[in-house]
Amino acid sequence: MQQWLSRFWNRVRGLFMVHLKSQREIDRLRESADLVGRTLAEVARHIDVGVTLTELDAVAEEFIRTHDAEPAFKGYQAGRKEFPNTLCTSVNDAVVHGIPDDYALQGGDLLSIDCGVKLNGYYGDYGYTFGVGTISEEDAALCRTTYEALWKGIEQADEGNRVGDISHAVQSHCEAQGYGVVRELVGHGIGQSLHEDPQVPNFGAPGEGRRLKRGLSICIEPMINQGAADVTTDSDGWTIRTADGYPAAHYEHMVVVHDEETEVISTFDHIEDEIQPPYDIDAFQGTPTR
Repeated sequence: MQQWLSRFWNRVRGLFMVHLKSQREIDRLRESADLVGRTLAEVARHIDVGVTLTELDAVAEEFIRTHDAEPAFKGYQAGRKEFPNTLCTSVNDAVVHGIPDDYALQGGDLLSIDCGVKLNGYYGDYGYTFGVGTISEEDAALCRTTYEALWKGIEQADEGNRVGDISHAVQSHCEAQGYGVVRELVGHGIGQSLHEDPQVPNFGAPGEGRRLKRGLSICIEPMINQGAADVTTDSDGWTIRTADGYPAAHYEHMVVVHDEETEVISTFDHIEDEIQPPYDIDAFQGTPTR
């Protein structure tokens, strides 16, 4: 009976807990998103061989606080463990949620950085995968496919579509090229809470899931493995790794659904003004101009 009641409550909660944002709230979210982008750009300026993850974390925290905001991840609690740092820094086979430590970056590393801020009561949260120095062709292809999958998902985030349309677009694009799509972690809604309903998986069937409505704000974030989809969790309780040790990539954008056209309120422009992306932008023709 208890399990049945739990499932029933989760279903009812899913029907009523999604908060559709007003224009004022969207404007606040856009400000938070811009600060995340500028923070990631500031961090990107310091990414180099020999730089440690804790040094990058310190750069991010100082930048966020000097712009009158708070790091969204620091102190965030999942279960009984609080996340101890400002950034999630995930290197090579770490998919997401890596805790910054004294690891010194090496040439050829893939470094996925997820950053969150809280500004004027609203959260910003998105991430980017960086190549350190020259990376392999295989790793560049992984990054390119994950980046493409992000935009494939965004293309489906239109009013009247369903969450499953986003999920299927990401999954089908990546699996068609032989990559593993992580099941244990998903995208999410965002607003005055860092994680809101609905969940936005990177796998699923078109036409299923919650219907997308005007004012819905979500984070779409493909987490894609070069090998199999299986992952493990480190003893720190946070770091998620590929089970087979192959590299992973992660890109994330914040999206708001409107009547006529979905708005991507986050941007990679600040980042890509500072660094050479680990994929060939000119070779990718699928990026929407939204």
